[in-house]
Amino acid sequence: MEDAASFARLIEALRPWLDHLVIVGGWAHRLHRLHPLAGVPSHPPVRTRDVDVAVSIHAPLPGDISQALARARFNPTFLGDDAPPVTHYHLEDDAGFYAEFLAPLQGGEFTRRGTRDVTVERAGITAQRLRYLEVLLVVPWGVRVGYGTDVALEPSADILLPNPVSFMVQKLLIHENRRPDKRPQDLLYIHDTLELFGGALEELRAVWIDRVRPSMPNKTARRAETRARALFEHVTDDIREAARIPATRRLSPETVRAACEYGLAQILSD
Repeated sequence: MEDAASFARLIEALRPWLDHLVIVGGWAHRLHRLHPLAGVPSHPPVRTRDVDVAVSIHAPLPGDISQALARARFNPTFLGDDAPPVTHYHLEDDAGFYAEFLAPLQGGEFTRRGTRDVTVERAGITAQRLRYLEVLLVVPWGVRVGYGTDVALEPSADILLPNPVSFMVQKLLIHENRRPDKRPQDLLYIHDTLELFGGALEELRAVWIDRVRPSMPNKTARRAETRARALFEHVTDDIREAARIPATRRLSPETVRAACEYGLAQILSD
């Protein structure tokens, strides 16, 4: 796994807090392959260098995560004018590899005084608050990294990932507000997640019905179900671009569309 040594350094630094942190984004998709319900993929995962780490604003986080990151040589880079500013924690020894912390956005993006309220400080680190992130924190799945995996850790560590249903549903919910260049990759993530867990669609439907959907407002759940149907009803430019992303695979736009339409219908349909 590319960047595995850098990722291992991050996990080692975060080891005391791993029970309360969820690895989301592209690295979650890569690590889903370690779950027992995952199939055996025939292709490498979509590559990403940044690691998104989600945390509940209510999670107990004793100690100082920023000091642990500093000892592992992850240096903060401050972005924007928010207070506190959005922060990326870059690994000094591996240019381009960085971690970012994320938290759910509750309510609006502005305070009553009109200032932006999209960041929060926890345990010495700054987390960016994002809409619909709470979906990723619902019944996370655990995988073990270390011995027998590409992530070299001693001793091994158990880390939390979004369950595949939450992973895909959050992609559906944020699609309209994503940057245009990010939308095709998100659709590819959905396609590849369905492919990876294609033998466990019944289990994923149970996760949706019993755990994820009841945790969401009914209006939000309906929006996800509607978005799943609309996004893959026809081949679109985003689907065409999604099919072009993996240069080493022969994906047709129709293959991507049809697989997503079928898989999401099996999981999310009434």
